[in-house]
Amino acid sequence: MTDVVEAGIASGTEGKLVRALDWKGAFWVAAGVPPLVLFSIGGIAGTTGKLAFVVWIISMVMGFLQSFTYAEIAGMFANKSGGASVYGATAWLRYSKIIAPLSVWCNWFAWSPVLSLGCAIAAGYILNAFYPIPAADSQMVLDWISAHAASITADSPRVAEYIAAHAGTTPDDAIKALLSTDGIAALTPAIRSWSLFSFSIPFLATANINATFFIGGILMLIIFAIQHRGISETASVQKWLAIIVLVPLLIIGLYPIVSGQILATNVTGLVPPTAAYAAVDGTWSNGGWTLFLGGLYIAAWSTYGFETAVCYTRELKNPKTDTFKAIFYSGLACCLFFFLVPFAFQGVLGHEGMLAPGIVDGTGVAEALGGLIGAGRVVTQLLVVLMIMALFLAIMTAMAGSSRTLYQGSKDGWLPKYLDHVNEHGAPTRAMWTDFAFNLFLLAIASDVGGYFFVLAVSNVGYIIFNFLNLNSGWIHRMDSGHIERPWKAPTWLIGLNTVLAFVNALFLGAGAKVWGYSNALWVGFIFAALILPVFAYRHYVRDGGKFPAGAMEDLGLIGQDLGVKKAGILPYLALAGGLAIVLIANVIFQLPA
Repeated sequence: MTDVVEAGIASGTEGKLVRALDWKGAFWVAAGVPPLVLFSIGGIAGTTGKLAFVVWIISMVMGFLQSFTYAEIAGMFANKSGGASVYGATAWLRYSKIIAPLSVWCNWFAWSPVLSLGCAIAAGYILNAFYPIPAADSQMVLDWISAHAASITADSPRVAEYIAAHAGTTPDDAIKALLSTDGIAALTPAIRSWSLFSFSIPFLATANINATFFIGGILMLIIFAIQHRGISETASVQKWLAIIVLVPLLIIGLYPIVSGQILATNVTGLVPPTAAYAAVDGTWSNGGWTLFLGGLYIAAWSTYGFETAVCYTRELKNPKTDTFKAIFYSGLACCLFFFLVPFAFQGVLGHEGMLAPGIVDGTGVAEALGGLIGAGRVVTQLLVVLMIMALFLAIMTAMAGSSRTLYQGSKDGWLPKYLDHVNEHGAPTRAMWTDFAFNLFLLAIASDVGGYFFVLAVSNVGYIIFNFLNLNSGWIHRMDSGHIERPWKAPTWLIGLNTVLAFVNALFLGAGAKVWGYSNALWVGFIFAALILPVFAYRHYVRDGGKFPAGAMEDLGLIGQDLGVKKAGILPYLALAGGLAIVLIANVIFQLPA
């Protein structure tokens, strides 16, 4: 039967995932993580100024170190899928039935939004390609201004309003600026401003059902169709996408360095800005530290993400050896890209150049990449296609990982029963449909101009909670499950260091969530995290009668409903209390610049 399972025959019909991957396949599926640097490269530059590339390096080093804890606990669970959150959640199960599903839930709602955010950016690229907004210095805008020059005069109320809002501006300059704005608006294709309808979600954001929403939804369906054929097919597509995307991205990251284009002034004098998105150097005041910690907070969403390489343990042919290789080599690849690309961007463009609207919202990154290598129009257009493919790569990684987190959470009795289903190819299709539906809602928010970073900031609350719980699960597993075989075991000092980093992440969460334009992001994230409580309560106490499914804890050597001895005693509870205290105190102490 083993041969049959590994060949992917009959396993799908039994409702099981298929053992069809080696570590290289898992590496390729996780290869969508490096392009995540492009999701928030402008946002982090805006909030941290010249410190941006340092933020990326620090965050990536932390992510790499933390991955060794995840590599160890992943090796303990050869029969589980769903990633580090599932493996770490079992450590907390003895101490609280609630904490275990909380870890899985937070990991899922952190990873899943990659679908909506990536599709929103990709839709923006497609709209820019077919329905571009004309540039202020384009000939068509200049012709329009010439034809309508008499429409605004020096005594126009609009001119007075403009001068009042821009002190020191002359009437002639005001007229030129207003005409340019009017010309761009008149010549912008109607689809760019079209909206079927929009609505405000109280205490959250504004949702917009517009062209970005519909294009993004179609892109998600395409990715769903690819993944419907199972993890082996997904890995094959990911491999070629990764080669096509990552090789040019690596060359673009290296070229400015070897060609001497990096300006020393752009990467020295490392201080935070006076305020978020201000192109003026500030100081290491409380506000400056807050911006810096906010950058580290949001960077973690990208740099830690290669832990998704261990989402597929149940689908690896040889999980005992392949699990560690998958996460280790994925981490090395991420180090390369997260070190090089932000440094190259900042070194060439400088702080002010990184604040360009197209870089901040992600839709102008391709043009910026072209500028790094002095590319012409044709090459720049090819880079636009490359960016869309990079986004596909990231989105496919997110859907593959997050859907398996839902699937395994259902198998272990933490999430709704209906998610415990795979199709004939071994793909968890109901979990994938759940991801799709959830992200349609998020896509409506991300399609609004102000909604993108709201989704990112709130989802990252869940990601930091997951990382805190999982890094602590390393030492809890050591104490409670020391007898379980570990194909790869991290040095004890590294488990200890990563425990310290768990509390550093708590500091990032408390200080940094407020930096992204939404003062309530931390509390919204906490509320969303708490939604797992009624979901789990219904599944466990109503549906399953207070018992976990058979086999849910067999990897730990636990029989029946006996959760085992709590050898760690009160320590896990102290860790939870300490982490929460750091979050709340940091949220009070660190404040944005006035």
